[in-house]
Amino acid sequence: MLKFLAKRRMLLRFALVAPLLGLGTPRRAQSRTWPEKPIKLVLGYPAGGAADGVARQLQLKLEAQLAQPLIFDYRPGATGTIAAAYVARASPDGYTLHFVESGALTILPNARKLSYDPLSSFTLIGLVASGGSVLVAHPSVPVNNVPQLISMLKGKPGAFAFGTAGLGSFGHLAGELFQAMSHTEMTHVPYKGGAPAMFDLVGGQVPLLFASIGSALPYIESGKIKALGVTSAKRAAALPTVPTVAEQGLGGYEVTMWFALVGPSNLLVEAASRLGGALTDTLADTAVQTALKRQGYEPTPSTAQQLHDRIQTDRAKWSKVIRERKLTFE
Repeated sequence: MLKFLAKRRMLLRFALVAPLLGLGTPRRAQSRTWPEKPIKLVLGYPAGGAADGVARQLQLKLEAQLAQPLIFDYRPGATGTIAAAYVARASPDGYTLHFVESGALTILPNARKLSYDPLSSFTLIGLVASGGSVLVAHPSVPVNNVPQLISMLKGKPGAFAFGTAGLGSFGHLAGELFQAMSHTEMTHVPYKGGAPAMFDLVGGQVPLLFASIGSALPYIESGKIKALGVTSAKRAAALPTVPTVAEQGLGGYEVTMWFALVGPSNLLVEAASRLGGALTDTLADTAVQTALKRQGYEPTPSTAQQLHDRIQTDRAKWSKVIRERKLTFE
């Protein structure tokens, strides 16, 4: 009898405690919302380049919006395609995102077999900023504007080199389009990112460079290099006294790059929604807008569909240039 009562008391005690034990985990799981941990932001170029400079202007505001830190993960190489391929293979849980420069989605797919598709391999969040590059020269180069440069290049075909952030980068395409429209010849020197290219320009190892405005601006202001023209259709707010290449005799010349935020395909719906709203709010911030313009870019908020359309339009444009110039990026 005593054994029976003891067993009954133990069963009653378990019956009272068991429901409490079962409440914790499901309730916490139901209350969990993305994001719950730091978010990895993958960049396809080294620190100090254009992508890094633009992304840094968004960092604090985005972190505040998402209540989680952004961990910058630099995966340079192959003109941004290594990073893009990495993100395309990543888990779609929202904790691996890509701050992508447009070349990896609009230029390289035209001339190189890639492991990702620029549209189907990613969940598109939105555009961030867009703008042109700046054609800069070492002070030893005896020209101060585009007409003088063209005259010098025609006098010595192939004798002068221009540096870029890499094969298939916007600087590369800017240089190719410049040669085609001006009927000149230069030697292309590709680097593994804009920062090492700028280092060599300042040091005099390369005479000309198609560079991001943000990375070139301090050196222009200090007189270590000189700006000959910007590649966008309109003058850049950061360099208002520097004329466009088009207004210096090459009418119709325009090379504009952009940056966007994307994730792996089939990205967690909640993550995509939160990111879209956070990005919109971040780009509406006056301080962020001012910082982006200082980098040489205009804030370019967009929907996912607008980003989709921009990828298709720009891919067609660069396909034509690559075909006509017979370019290969291997």
